[in-house]
Amino acid sequence: MDITKNSVKPTLGKCDKCIENKTFSEINIGDSATLQKTLAFEDVNLFALASGDMNPTHTDIDFAETSQRKLTGHAMWSGALFSNLLGTQLPGPGTVYRGQMLKFHRPVALGESIQATVTVIEKQDSDFVISLDCRCTNADDEKDVICTGTAEVFAPTEKVQRERVTLPHLKLNDRGSQLQRLVAMTKDYAPIPMAIVHPVDRNSFMGAIEAARSNLIVPILFGPLDKMRAVAEQENINIDDYRVVDTEHSHEAAEKAVAMARAGEVEAIMKGSLHTDELMGAAVRRATGIASARRMSHVFLMDVPAYPRPIMVTDAAINIDPTLEEKRDIVQNAIDMAHALGNQQPRVALLSAVETINPKMRSTLEAAAICKMADRGQITGGLVDGPLAFDNAVSEEAARIKGIQSPVAGLADILVAPDMESGNMVAKQLEYMADALSSGIVLGARVPIALTSRADSVLSRMASCALALLLAHNKQKKIP
Repeated sequence: MDITKNSVKPTLGKCDKCIENKTFSEINIGDSATLQKTLAFEDVNLFALASGDMNPTHTDIDFAETSQRKLTGHAMWSGALFSNLLGTQLPGPGTVYRGQMLKFHRPVALGESIQATVTVIEKQDSDFVISLDCRCTNADDEKDVICTGTAEVFAPTEKVQRERVTLPHLKLNDRGSQLQRLVAMTKDYAPIPMAIVHPVDRNSFMGAIEAARSNLIVPILFGPLDKMRAVAEQENINIDDYRVVDTEHSHEAAEKAVAMARAGEVEAIMKGSLHTDELMGAAVRRATGIASARRMSHVFLMDVPAYPRPIMVTDAAINIDPTLEEKRDIVQNAIDMAHALGNQQPRVALLSAVETINPKMRSTLEAAAICKMADRGQITGGLVDGPLAFDNAVSEEAARIKGIQSPVAGLADILVAPDMESGNMVAKQLEYMADALSSGIVLGARVPIALTSRADSVLSRMASCALALLLAHNKQKKIP
């Protein structure tokens, strides 16, 4: 009995959402199937998670750089593309692997597009086995071979057409990785002296200690000695290892820390367990504070797992309803911070509810004015555009659908809120609904002020210290 002939059924109806196989009898020598794929960082991480292969050649950017290599994908990632072709195209659904032989000629670099092809080279009628040549090359140069080999499969003998299964959309939640990378950027810099104001709870105290251990800062602790000592004892820390300025209360701690910054004895300040108004009140005091010619503003650096790069939100903590002139300083402060982080041309999105100018909406008019200020050189160092609604600022797809032509739309590095209320809402929503971590800093003063929340994690506080260190180093570079 000829099974292959009896098993062939009429061609099934066309189905755009289906996958359909080719049975053993339908396959001819020379038939082939091809796909293209670009290796993304997420692919590398997913493959590492599935296989357990955490080789730093594939997963550790710093290792790849120090070993003079680019970050590369796992060799079997390209091998898995052949499995894709065999299981979905040729022969397709119902195929069972029998064996695979591969030779890898070179690794696949992150961001490289490759082409995988399988071609039928032999059929065995006795057991319905098909042999296929497997070849993977650079998508732009077929002579640049990545891997070659052969595969053997048991081909299906019955026609199969199935609706394509919709796989879940996976997002790797590498929470905190961007903040950790920020801390790693400071490894070649000497620590700076930093005033820690009123660190009388665990988070603020240990944030300073961990930053000191990581060689980010030399902390000077301002606050009631008995309260700080109590926290230190709970954490098995010898507080005598650090310089302490004993004060009666948090107001005095803020005043003495600001005075030391004014005198140039510390290069940054970090808020501990006290209200923001106490510290900023001392900082902005005309005769004794640390104000400069530029308006002070606050920037949240957000590590959002679903966003491919760190993103800044400003101003969400200081300027309640900034004027146009104050917004100019807010924008320039954020751009300067981006420069300190190595981004020499940050994309700045001026947020509003819409992306068109509406005379009844002040935020759209001010966004247009700020863009013209940037055109005239009153704001420098970044690409500025607005008004942009939030979706158009962070989503290239949303910007494309709305037909927005802009170098900033969908790619924003900096989100400038129209006022403190909306800025604070954006930052807090990202934190509590998008699982973001943040570090915050005040710019425009004589020294950066890490304006952390009492609920911030130790990592967030360390990242704020790293920001202060990078800003201080950048400031020193600008001094002739």
